[in-house]
Amino acid sequence: MIKKILIGLLVVFVILQAFRPTKNISGDASKDISTLYPVPQDVQAILDRSCADCHTNKTNYPWYAEIQPVAWWLNDHVTDGKKHFNLNNFGNLRLAIQNHKLEELIEEVKEGEMPLESYTLIHTDAKLSENEKTLITNWAQGIMDTLKAKYPADSLILKKK
Repeated sequence: MIKKILIGLLVVFVILQAFRPTKNISGDASKDISTLYPVPQDVQAILDRSCADCHTNKTNYPWYAEIQPVAWWLNDHVTDGKKHFNLNNFGNLRLAIQNHKLEELIEEVKEGEMPLESYTLIHTDAKLSENEKTLITNWAQGIMDTLKAKYPADSLILKKK
């Protein structure tokens, strides 16, 4: 009986391998944040190491991303991450949304919510030191200060619908 259950589970597992999510590998960075605002090398290195896999259009997939259902779980994280903040599509956002996304970035990094613990558990090099958190938040705040100085205040506020 147990043998039949194990064989059945193995068959289901093998069949699941045929159903794969679309990979996030377009690499389209034509509207990248760096096309609008300067990104210092040290900040870019942090973004590449700790943020890019879930918050850009090009994920570097580990070997285990080829195994279902892990690939679906990873795809969900990447899709959700890009929905909330996509460095490569930043130029497509209205100024008020850009400002708000930078505000959220600062909050998430300061509170230690980003990068996700589930990501840094395996990708330990993605953990942010206090110095790196300061670099990222100061950079984002600098962009927000530039926006505030350059544009009218009401253009940087999200309007309630």
